[in-house]
Amino acid sequence: MKVLLTGFDPFGGEKVNPASEAVMMVKDVIEGAEVIKLVIPTVRHKSIEVIENAIIKHNPDIVISIGQAGGRFDITPERVAINVDDYRIKDNEGNQPIDEAVYEDGGSAYFSLLPIKSIVQNLQENNIPSSISNTAGTFVCNHVMYGVLYLIDKKYPNIKGGFVHIPFMTSQVIDKKNVPFMALDEIVKGLEVIVSTCVLNTQDIKTVGGSIC
Repeated sequence: MKVLLTGFDPFGGEKVNPASEAVMMVKDVIEGAEVIKLVIPTVRHKSIEVIENAIIKHNPDIVISIGQAGGRFDITPERVAINVDDYRIKDNEGNQPIDEAVYEDGGSAYFSLLPIKSIVQNLQENNIPSSISNTAGTFVCNHVMYGVLYLIDKKYPNIKGGFVHIPFMTSQVIDKKNVPFMALDEIVKGLEVIVSTCVLNTQDIKTVGGSIC
C-alpha cells in the first residue's frame, strides 16, 4: 500500500508552514504502507497539478493533504470541500479569484473519503487534541481538497482522499499574542496516527462528531 502525504509551502507572509515541515518528518513506512511525502505550492490549479503528477508517478492508494489553519487549537480532519474559490488573500503567485468554481463540471461539494471520526478518536486516544471541521475555508486548502476529490471522482476511483488542517507550530507564534499553537513533534505524531488510521480502517466508525453551529 502507498500513501501520498502532501503539505503546502509557506504563504501569507509566514516564513515556514507546519504542514510541509511536519509532512517531511513523518516516517517513511507506517503499518507496512510506504509514505510518499510531497511539498506542494500554495497556488491555485498548480497545487492540484503537482498532486496529480505524483498520483500518476506513484499510484497511491490514499492521498492525505495537510494544511495550516492558524487560529485553530487542534488537528481537524475536514468533512467537506465546496466548489468555490473565494480568496481573502492572494496565493503565492498572486491569484485572487472571487466566487469562482474550482472545476466548472464538478459537483457543488465533495465529502472526505477518509475515516474522519476514527481519526479524531485515535488522535484523542493519543492525547492529541482533535475534532472534525465542517469547513475547509475557500482558499487553497479547500481548493486542493476539492480538486483531489474531483480527480478521484473523475479519473482515479480506487483512491481514498481527504484533507486535514493543523495549527500553527510553536515558532510561528512568538510574535503573536493569544494565538493557539502545537509543538511540531506533536503535529508529526498526529500525522503518523492519521496515516495509520487511514491504512488500517476501510470504514469509519459511527459516533457523534457534529457541531451545533
